Amino acid sequence: MQTGEFSKAFVQKLAENEPRWMRDKRLEAYARYESLLMPHTAEDDVWRRTVDMRTQDYWRRTRRHLRGFAVDNYHPSVPSVSAHSDSVHEDDETAALLVQVDGQTQQHTLSAALAEKGVYFADISTALKEREELLRAYFMNKAVTLETQLKSGNIAQHNKFDALHGAFWHGGYVLHVPKGVHVEIPLRVSIALSEANRADLSHALIIAETGSQVVISEENLSTDATASGMHSGAVEIFAGQNASVTYVQVQRWNHNVWNFASHRAIVERDAQLCWVTATFGGRLNKLNQVSVLDGPGCNVKMLGLSFTDRRQHLDVSTAQEHVSPHTSSDLLYRTVLKDRAQTAWGGNIYVYPAANYTDAYQKNDNLVLSERAHADTLPGLEIQAHEVRCTHGATAGKIDPEQVFYLMSRGMSYAQAERLIVEGFFEPVLKRIPLESVQEELSQSITRKL
Repeated sequence: MQTGEFSKAFVQKLAENEPRWMRDKRLEAYARYESLLMPHTAEDDVWRRTVDMRTQDYWRRTRRHLRGFAVDNYHPSVPSVSAHSDSVHEDDETAALLVQVDGQTQQHTLSAALAEKGVYFADISTALKEREELLRAYFMNKAVTLETQLKSGNIAQHNKFDALHGAFWHGGYVLHVPKGVHVEIPLRVSIALSEANRADLSHALIIAETGSQVVISEENLSTDATASGMHSGAVEIFAGQNASVTYVQVQRWNHNVWNFASHRAIVERDAQLCWVTATFGGRLNKLNQVSVLDGPGCNVKMLGLSFTDRRQHLDVSTAQEHVSPHTSSDLLYRTVLKDRAQTAWGGNIYVYPAANYTDAYQKNDNLVLSERAHADTLPGLEIQAHEVRCTHGATAGKIDPEQVFYLMSRGMSYAQAERLIVEGFFEPVLKRIPLESVQEELSQSITRKL
């Protein structure tokens, strides 16, 4: 039996004013949460006997870095009525805005023009009251999972932190873009932690119907530079036929936040998804990102950049699951490491038997700026179709001394040369992001890290 605030009684408290199906979903996730071991709490031989190989391998590079972590040191938010505004000027640069701090909505705006087109944008607790059937159809719903058993499984199926999220989620938002609606201006979301020892369990649900278009820019941040915290979150993206979705998530937690997250996108026929993930903060980051290509002609771009320093640990698992024929995916992740930072990336391309004429690529590059920093990279392919083109690559290395010498011979200091090389290292990722404002924000974050 789990102790502390993450208990069955708290699950029931969260579900008091929710539909019965949501309460049942929470209780099912809680039962799974109780049954799963914390990766770092069992001895190695016990761990090997009690978990399946997928789970064991998933935590292999991160288990020991969790020592000293305890879920019960962190306190989930208690639902309450939040203060927020409900309007925005038509000439604002942001089509919609949602600001949440410690799980509570502080500001919520949506332009009248988008509301007239049927765009729905609200926190999940509100959406449960106003759009229950929409959430029932999509929110962590097994019925959404394809008939073919996905290699990546379902959210909250094997991972203890995902089960924790499934039981205790609070905060986050729902975005629903109706058929044929184009949202030209980005929607912005800010998810923040402010209080010490607070747990954020926000959930993002993005649904873009047939022929729609939308851009979402989300930021995760700490308002206190030193307060400890935990984030256990999830993102679900559904891109309908011929839809175009650009989703950018920039993570700027402070260096005392433990960050666990699972993200999944299901992309249908002829749809386009550009998915950008930027990681700068966090004491420890364990991320799981999956794209499911579930319709001929669909395309997914997965772009990632991260800059780690001090003793940060970053472990990212990605999957490109090609279920249908004539699909394409392209993944490019680039990481810079300083001080004693450690990173691990494991990426897999899965091509199912029916997915002939798949074109998939993945590349992970790491630039190591100090002697004690360390990067592991492990790309993989699992191909069950015949007519495919799948390739992968991975690199890890230090700055080329000849590049530094050349720049210093032109009058630069070592620090200036290093900065220019790092900026050039990230350039192939930045230039593929379709938003100039996001490119500029990420460039500034890189400069601050340096």
